[in-house]
Amino acid sequence: MTHDVPSRSMPPPAPIAHPRQDLSRRFHDHAAPAIKRDTGAIIWRLGTFLPAAAGTAALLWGFLSWFATDGTSWTEGVLAVLIGAGFFWIALTFVTVLAGSGALFRRNLDETAPMTPLNVALLIPVHEEAPWDVFGNAAAMLERLQAAPGAHRWSLYILSDTRNLDRAAQEEAAYDALRTRLPDVRIWYRRRAQNTDKKVGNLAQWVAQWGGAHDAMLVLDADSLMSARAIRALADTMGRDPGAGLIQSFPQLIGARSLFARSQQFANAVYGVALAEGLARWTGREGNYWGHNAIIRLRAFAASAGLPHVRGLRGKDNLVLSHDFMEAGLLRRAGWSVRFLPRLRGSYEETPPTLIDHVLRDRRWCRGNLQHLGLLGTRGLHSLSRFHMFHGAMGYLLSPLWFLLLALWAVIGVSEDRSIINYFTPENPTIPNWPEMSPVNHVWLMVTMYALLLAPKLVGASALIASGTPVSRMGGTVRFLGSLMLEIMVSIAYAPILMVQQTMAVVSALTGRSIDWAPQSRDGAERSWGTLLRFHAFETALGTLLLVGMVTGYVSLWLFPIMGSLILAVPFSRLSGVNVLGAMATPQEMRAPLVAKRADLWRAELKASIGVTPAE
Repeated sequence: MTHDVPSRSMPPPAPIAHPRQDLSRRFHDHAAPAIKRDTGAIIWRLGTFLPAAAGTAALLWGFLSWFATDGTSWTEGVLAVLIGAGFFWIALTFVTVLAGSGALFRRNLDETAPMTPLNVALLIPVHEEAPWDVFGNAAAMLERLQAAPGAHRWSLYILSDTRNLDRAAQEEAAYDALRTRLPDVRIWYRRRAQNTDKKVGNLAQWVAQWGGAHDAMLVLDADSLMSARAIRALADTMGRDPGAGLIQSFPQLIGARSLFARSQQFANAVYGVALAEGLARWTGREGNYWGHNAIIRLRAFAASAGLPHVRGLRGKDNLVLSHDFMEAGLLRRAGWSVRFLPRLRGSYEETPPTLIDHVLRDRRWCRGNLQHLGLLGTRGLHSLSRFHMFHGAMGYLLSPLWFLLLALWAVIGVSEDRSIINYFTPENPTIPNWPEMSPVNHVWLMVTMYALLLAPKLVGASALIASGTPVSRMGGTVRFLGSLMLEIMVSIAYAPILMVQQTMAVVSALTGRSIDWAPQSRDGAERSWGTLLRFHAFETALGTLLLVGMVTGYVSLWLFPIMGSLILAVPFSRLSGVNVLGAMATPQEMRAPLVAKRADLWRAELKASIGVTPAE
């Protein structure tokens, strides 16, 4: 099948103009109401960024004072700047969590403005996904909305870019089954003949051809799931705020079974709440978009956020990969606000089940986020929109920065006569003079590094409990403390591996070299030892070099945790997919949402109805 699904599967066209934006010219949508100055958000920004900057300045002063013992060389100055650059982003995260922890004790103001009912389209773009999962989630959401529809009208569209013919046939069978079982709801299905511009093009084509029939679209991922209450809350908020162009929910992770996925799920549920709250406070109406589980005003998006192709480093026109950040920036540029509702509950998604699946997804995100560096010059962007894009890129650039610093630490050695590099001497003025790393310095650096990484976790967990979430919803005090320790151990074990993998992804993205691997697997299928060894060969080799350096006395033993993680990358990767269901419990798991229970039932029913064998 190479044609679109017959027109009976889609409503009559309702076209709307959706022009591609000119990034070299300013643009203002005259339909956008004026955005009032958000004094509260400005105060929160100052209260977040100033302490982070002050802490970074203090750290730089400390390092430069240490380096100045024998005179500061330009190389030591560069090293201090690199340390400061890495520290600022860690400090910003810590202060954001701290601010969010305090904000959790403040009540949200109830919105009393009159609400305009909206005609909302729920959009699910899919590409080579398991149809029973996608349509099962869709059925659960539609079923709950039908039970209590509220003031708004709902329609759901499955927008397929699937190319595999067998999978496409399963999608059509699942669609027919769903229409039979839910005859009174508006659900539509379309498969494009050509998947031009991938997900961006899929959504853009729908907006241009059918967007005129709706007031707003709620964009979902293939693994997204939202309760009816959460969907209505997003629509209600947009209906009360005529200036809102986009409202992002806080998706919480559910359905994890493997060690790696459950550690991510626990971190999202326990630490992420305070981080999300702090982020919402200082972003105000200049928030960001994460690509799914967000409601978007359709006419604002159509008029303001059409993405052009952009010129790459090699002169080729490229698709904007991480489209979400850019679309949020274009909406704000046009005069529409972009909001984040961290306290809205009932918004869910899944997470990659294994380390390799996480890395494969991360590689795609890395290319898109680094591409944003070339888009920072877009005319008319709000300064905070530029910061979101730069921050996203720095999330990946920090890995090669830390990798470089750790490499320098390793080659500096443990003493003047046990160093892989030579010290600056009057006889050889071209060799840098690195400071001697005494045992005290090694301890101080290691303790500081891990304290900065662990502090947001401990603060966020404490704030969640103190702000009213009962420990019983995470399995009780003993189980919660055990989960906390296990998640910290898992994050420490996998952090060096992820640092190396992200460094490789950055190098690959900047050089234009692709790393060929199969698409991400959502079911966590076990990979062979040979596959794992090929995937993690670089980390294993680095860990071996560090081990040799430690055995010969040239590399500090304080790097042992990092060496151990790297040299054990292959078994750790295998361990990441082990089923540990029950460990690291979260509130969403202890009291499973009704929509998640219904989705499980719908998935099983649809899988059976379209004749899928258990092996599939």
